Amino acid sequence: MPLQATSGAASYDAFGGGVPVVPNYIEDVFSTWLYTGNGSTQTITNGIDLSGEGGLVWGKSRTAADDHKWYDTNRGVGKYLMSSATNAQITDATSLTAFNADGFSLGSSNANNFNGRVYASWTFRKQPKFFDVQTFTTDSSSNATFSHSLGSSPGCVIFKKTGGAENWFVWHRSLSGTNYYLGLNTTAAQASTASSWISVSSSSISVMGAHLSASSAYVAYIFAHDAGGFGLTGTDNVISCGSYTGNGSTSGPTVTLGYEPQWLLIKRTDTTSNWSLLDTMRGLTAKGADDYVLFPNTTGAETYYSDGFAVLPTGFQLTATNTPINASGGTYIYIAIRRGPMKVPTDATKVFSPIARTGTGTATTTTAGFPVDLVIDADRSKTSVSSTIVGDRMRGGGRMIYSDANSAEVDVSASNYWNFDSSTGLRVGAADNPYFNNTGVNYINWNFRRAPSFFDVVCYTGTGSATTISHNLGVAPELMIVKSRSLVKKWPIYSAATGPDYVGVLNTTADFTNPGANEYWDTAPTASVFTVKTNGDVNTSAATYVAYLFATCPGVSKVGSYTGTATTLQINCGFTGGARFVLIKRTDSTGSWYVWDVARGISSGNDPYLLLNSTAAEVTNTDYIDAYSAGFEISSTAPAEINASGGSFIFLAIS
Repeated sequence: MPLQATSGAASYDAFGGGVPVVPNYIEDVFSTWLYTGNGSTQTITNGIDLSGEGGLVWGKSRTAADDHKWYDTNRGVGKYLMSSATNAQITDATSLTAFNADGFSLGSSNANNFNGRVYASWTFRKQPKFFDVQTFTTDSSSNATFSHSLGSSPGCVIFKKTGGAENWFVWHRSLSGTNYYLGLNTTAAQASTASSWISVSSSSISVMGAHLSASSAYVAYIFAHDAGGFGLTGTDNVISCGSYTGNGSTSGPTVTLGYEPQWLLIKRTDTTSNWSLLDTMRGLTAKGADDYVLFPNTTGAETYYSDGFAVLPTGFQLTATNTPINASGGTYIYIAIRRGPMKVPTDATKVFSPIARTGTGTATTTTAGFPVDLVIDADRSKTSVSSTIVGDRMRGGGRMIYSDANSAEVDVSASNYWNFDSSTGLRVGAADNPYFNNTGVNYINWNFRRAPSFFDVVCYTGTGSATTISHNLGVAPELMIVKSRSLVKKWPIYSAATGPDYVGVLNTTADFTNPGANEYWDTAPTASVFTVKTNGDVNTSAATYVAYLFATCPGVSKVGSYTGTATTLQINCGFTGGARFVLIKRTDSTGSWYVWDVARGISSGNDPYLLLNSTAAEVTNTDYIDAYSAGFEISSTAPAEINASGGSFIFLAIS
C-alpha cells in the first residue's frame, strides 16, 4: 500500500485506510542535557519518553571528581551503576526519583544533584534500530541467551553485573573477533578469551564460555549500527559503531558517517588508553576550537582536547595528535550518534528567539527555550562594543566575527564571555564582559537553532579550486552568508532572488553585482551541497570559513524578495501571527542591511532598527515597517533603501 509523506514534522499517511507509519527522529530517542545541581529536587525535561518507552540515563559531574552513574528503567528508579568502578549497583532512593514521559526527576542526593555542581546527562530511549536495555541471569555454567528489541544486529553491547563487583565488559563489532572484549571501567587494550564468548543476531544475544560470572544478574546496554529506521523514509541511520586508524597528524583520518554527529564515544583498542566521551552541547566543534571530553572509566572532571576534532556535515575528522584519539598507527573504535533535530519545525519559537536584555555584570543564562546554535549580538547604543557580534556553536564559545568588518575571527574564549553549553539558551559571563553583559548596557540577542528547512551552519576549509560543500539544511538554501574565519575578508552573500551569478556583501552597503565566472558561486546550491569557486572570500586554500544557510520553512521563515512601490506595501510570508524578525537589503542599488524584531518592537508606531553593516547605534524614531499578521508591512515613509519605487529588495522574515 503506498504511503504519502506530509512533512518533516508529521507522519506518513496511508492511502485507502492503511495503517499510518510514524517516522522516528533522533531528538525523540536521545538527548544531551546540561544542568546545575541544586541539592534539592529538580525535573529534567528533555523530551524523551522514559516512562512509556524505557531507556537509560547516564550522568556525570563536569566540574568535580565524581563517578559516571547509569540508571535504567529495567532496574528501576534510584538504582545506579558506575562505569568508572567495578561496584555492584547502588540503591539511593533520593538520586534519580522518576522516569518521566518527557525526561526524568532528581532528588536531593549528591549522586547527580550536588548543589552548585555542573552536570551533563545523556538519555537513550529504547527504540528499534537505535538502542535497547535488557536484564538477564547467567546459568551455573556462566551461559545465557536473551532476546532484545533492537530489530537489527547490534553494533556494540555493554555488560555489567548488577549484584556484585565485576568489570564492565564491552563487545564491539570492530574488535578483532567475538572472543575479544574491552573493559569500560579500565584503560586496558582489547583482550581475548580462548574461544568466542558472544554471539549476536537481530533478535537475541548469547554469552558463553565462562566469560561472565555464573548464576549472576546482569544488565546489557545494546547499541545498533547503521540500521536505518529513522526519518520520513525510515532509511536514515542515526547511530554507527565503527573504527578508524590514527595517523598522528593534525590532518588526521576522516570518518564518514553519512550524517553530522552530536555524540562520540571513542576507545583505542591496541594499547592502554582512556575512553573519550564528547558531545556538541559541551563543545564537540569544527576545526580550530577546543573539544571538551569526559572519560567514562575515571571520576575525573571535564578537560579538553585542543583542536581535537573537526565536525563535518557527513562525519568527523581527527585534527589533534592526542594518543587517546589519534596516535599514529593506533586502532580505535567509536559509537557515533547523529545530530538533531531531524524534524522540520512548525513552531518558530522553537528555533528562533529575539532577546532584549540589560547587562547585569553577573553570570547568567539567557532563556531562549532551546540550545542556541547561532547568536547575533549587539550593544544597542554601540558604546560598549561598536560592532555587531556573530558567534555560533560550531566554532565554539567566545569565538566572534564582526558583521560590519572584514576582520578575521577573534577568540576571547579564555575570558569566558559567552558559551553555548546550555540546553535552554546562551550562557554569558560576569563582570567586564562588554560583548554581552556589561552592567547597565542594553543588548539585543538574536538566537537561532539549526533545523531542517530553516537554518544550518557549515564550517569548511578552502581548497583554492572550485568545489562543493556539503550541508544539512535538507532543502536548497535561498540565502547564504559566508565569512572567512582565518583571513581578513569580506562577507559574501548568495541570494536565490538574484541568482548564483551575483554576490552581495554583508559588511558594506554595496548592491549585488556580477563579478564574472569562477568567482563566488556560478551554480545554484542544492538540497545537499553548495558550490564555491576560486575567489578568496569564499575559497582560499587552507583558509577556514563559516557559512550560514537559510531557507523558507512554511509558517516559520520566509526568504523572499519584493519590488518597492514607495507606498504602503504588505509582504505576505504565509504567517498567521506576523513576523518577529525582519532583515531587508536592497539589491539593485546601495543600501544597508536593516534588522527589526519584536523584542525591541514591531508595531504601528516607531520601530527600532539596527544595521548589520554599521557601527551606528540603534535608530528608534522611525516608522519604516509595521505589524501585519501574514508577514510585515513596509510603510510609505520608508526610505529608498527599503521601499524605492521599482527597487529590488531581498528579505529574511521569521514568524
